Amino acid sequence: MESMSENKADVVVLGAGIVGVSAAFAARQRGMSVMLVDRREPGSETSYGNAGIISSGSITPLNNPSLWKSLPKYLTNRHAALRWNPLWAVKNAGWVARFLADSAAARLGPRATALHGLIGASAKLHREWIVQAGAGHRIRETGWLRAWRSDAVLAAKQEQAMLAEYGIASEWLDRQAISALEPDIVPVYKVGLLHTQTASVDSPREVVKAYARMFANAGGHIRQADVKAIEPGGHGWRVVLADGEISARHVVVALGPWSADLLRPLGYRVPLAYERGYHREFKPNPARSLRRPIYDIDGGFIMTPMEQGIRVTSGVELTDRDAPSSFAQLDQVVPLARSVAEFGDAVGEAWRGSRPTLPDSLPMIGPAPRHTGLWLAFGNQHIGFTTGPATGAAIAAMIGGAPAPYDATPFAPGRYI
Repeated sequence: MESMSENKADVVVLGAGIVGVSAAFAARQRGMSVMLVDRREPGSETSYGNAGIISSGSITPLNNPSLWKSLPKYLTNRHAALRWNPLWAVKNAGWVARFLADSAAARLGPRATALHGLIGASAKLHREWIVQAGAGHRIRETGWLRAWRSDAVLAAKQEQAMLAEYGIASEWLDRQAISALEPDIVPVYKVGLLHTQTASVDSPREVVKAYARMFANAGGHIRQADVKAIEPGGHGWRVVLADGEISARHVVVALGPWSADLLRPLGYRVPLAYERGYHREFKPNPARSLRRPIYDIDGGFIMTPMEQGIRVTSGVELTDRDAPSSFAQLDQVVPLARSVAEFGDAVGEAWRGSRPTLPDSLPMIGPAPRHTGLWLAFGNQHIGFTTGPATGAAIAAMIGGAPAPYDATPFAPGRYI
């Protein structure tokens, strides 16, 4: 392996979200010299704004067979769980058609199996790394609660049975059991399903930063700069930055929603869309605490206890990545959240992020088809924080000529580009 210098490395990882930081650390663990590059500090973009859940049970993509039953309410464009821009839908009709086609029942099983392998490997790494990084105090092993205001016993039982097929434990709860689990919330939920093997953290940004510090302490280098281009040349790659350039034998593109832009000059047309999401945090009432994340399924939002307060996250908004913010979903769900949990005024400004999504709701993990030494790690949709560590670990293993720690075949970039 080549020694690290300011402008040369074995591996340059572009993007310091959870995926990029994980890839950088895993490559460094394998003895490679690694440079991690981002325009902002680690964990400052999409990896900051999520619900902080390490979800064992998020194996069912958004485009699953039940989506067809929900389409009538989603087409009204008024539901908190999903809003969409008609102009975006027309402009991206091909992506929408592929997304809907992948919701067929025959496509669910293989994708759920693939995500189960990725999530299982990732949860294991999260639990190891968070302690190793000195951030073990941030993780909660309290599960997360999926809750229905309606009498949705059948839906909860069906979900429980599906999870059980994959060996994922859960507990069905009635109203009384939910009150025993969360005694400080208003008893509005009739049915609940507790994912008992799911963990959560009180600050996903601080966890990503802790992993980045762990990478740096292991001899990795972090550089804050705008990435302008990547160009093949010589025996590797030239990474063009706003303030210089870096040469490397391998480049990992882990730029989340900005990944497709960087790859386009190389001839790759990535069918990437964006599940935009919003959150806002509120002062908690210490006397009326929330003990774990709760997904209000009928309301279309998640509320979770964070370091700074109660974070309320909205549903999915399908539109252009850089379209102006629309806080309609957030405004719709905050009163619903207040009807369940007691919290005070807002802390800071509302946040918006873009979660990169491919039509089959599976990430790209692996080598680019037509360029040696170019590796792709993005498209983790709304479970990026959960799946980041194993996404990065698989990339590092492949670079080192070793097999991924799970079956990464379903995630091969060549299925689209």
